[in-house]
Amino acid sequence: MARYAALLRGVSPVNVTMPALKKAFEAAGFTNVRTILGSGNVVFDARKGDEPSLERRAEAAMKKHLDKAFLCIVRSVDDLSRLIAADPYGKFRIDREEKRVVTFLRARPKEKPKLPIELHVARILAIRGREIFTAYVQSPKGAVFMSLLEKTFGKELTTRTWDTVRKIAR
Repeated sequence: MARYAALLRGVSPVNVTMPALKKAFEAAGFTNVRTILGSGNVVFDARKGDEPSLERRAEAAMKKHLDKAFLCIVRSVDDLSRLIAADPYGKFRIDREEKRVVTFLRARPKEKPKLPIELHVARILAIRGREIFTAYVQSPKGAVFMSLLEKTFGKELTTRTWDTVRKIAR
C-alpha cells in the first residue's frame, strides 16, 4: 500500500462536509482516509497505481456519493515530502508579506513560459514537473495570482499554500 494525497479544486465547508468527503473516498475503496483542513485535501492509502487512475476513481466516487465531482489531482505523499525537502522557494527573494503558493497540474505544461511572470503583486517563480511555485501579496484586487495561473496554465489545476502542503505531507 502507498500513501497518497488528493488535492481537490473548489472544495470548501460550504459545498461539502469533510465527513461526507471521507465517506466518498472510503466508498471508492481507499483506506486509512483522512481529510486535512476544510479545503479539499484528502490523504489515503491505496495499492500502488498510476495517479490518473486514482483521480478517476475518486472523481467517480464523489459523483456517485456526493452528487458532484471536484477536479482531483493526486500525488504520493512521498513525492510531496521530496518537494518540501527540495525547497523550491529557497533560491528566490521572497518578502515576509508574500504568501507562497504551490499549484498542482494534472500534466506537465506543454510549453514552459519565460519566468518570472508577474501581474500586480503576484509572481510565478518556477515550474518543476507538474508543480508551479508562486509568491503573492494579498491585495484589494482579489486573487490576482489565480487569474495569472489560469491565464497561463488553464483551469485543470488546484493551489495550496506552502504551509498546507507541509501539513498534507506529514
